Amino acid sequence: MQAVQFSEVGGPEVLRYGEVEQPTPAAGQVRVRVAASAYNAADNGMRAGFLPIPIQLPHIPGYDVSGTVDALGDGVTALAIGDAVIGFLPMEADGGAAEYVVAPAESWVPAPTSIPLADAAALPSVALTAWQALFDDGQLTAGQRLLIVGAGGVVGKYAIQLAKRAGVHVIATASPRSADDVRAAGADQVVDHTEADVLGALDGQVDVLLNLAPLDPEQFAADVAAVRDGGIVVSTTAFIATPGDESRGVRAATVFVLPDRERLAELVALVDQGALTVEVTRRIPLAELPALHAEGAAGRIAGKVIVLP
Repeated sequence: MQAVQFSEVGGPEVLRYGEVEQPTPAAGQVRVRVAASAYNAADNGMRAGFLPIPIQLPHIPGYDVSGTVDALGDGVTALAIGDAVIGFLPMEADGGAAEYVVAPAESWVPAPTSIPLADAAALPSVALTAWQALFDDGQLTAGQRLLIVGAGGVVGKYAIQLAKRAGVHVIATASPRSADDVRAAGADQVVDHTEADVLGALDGQVDVLLNLAPLDPEQFAADVAAVRDGGIVVSTTAFIATPGDESRGVRAATVFVLPDRERLAELVALVDQGALTVEVTRRIPLAELPALHAEGAAGRIAGKVIVLP
């Protein structure tokens, strides 16, 4: 089969597109014919060697995958050949930047039926990140107020949709480039962080601050003033310490997205109900994945890119 893989960590040049052996599912695993995988910034970090994830080399990236079940390992009864599925695969094992991928049966859930199967690869880890940040770490409940810093990215727009559905008042910061998309996602107030002082733009404190941006640590610490006594600061930027304020009981939490099959199935249901929009900005062929990694290494990639074998 055709795949992109790397045998050593390093720059985008370590990625190789070519023929590799087709995997065979072991007991408890399934093989999926890949419809698409999704590029995530963590793929770039694992390839470069600065994320502490113990990948097996050579490694095929792409842990967000959609496709069709092609073969079953011994003991698999919950899935059948021909099932359309999506999964957030174990990050340390081979991913879906290939024509076929093998992963544990529990990694997969039925794919949404309301969108193209390939596009569904854009959903798993980013939507789970938004959910876990808001409700598992942030403990948001209906009637509360949420400030999302850096809401213009994919996780931010999922977070807005999920928070609004939960009855939360959402204030979001965004650049002029993404402000309209953030409003369309449902934000109650959008603050242009390139022009306005975020704290000065608020009409009161919030219960939860969710940071999705690579903030200056001093600015991040100052933003904690936006959170009420006893509130929570949640951040997905693990390379920056998440500040709290012990004197006011403001807790700090850093999100490391975790696989959650039950929650992923709920997110699929929301997509099919029309309550959650899956964003796909670009679709590229598998052979162009090394070039995409080079783009990611040079700067942030806007939107969500899926990779088609």
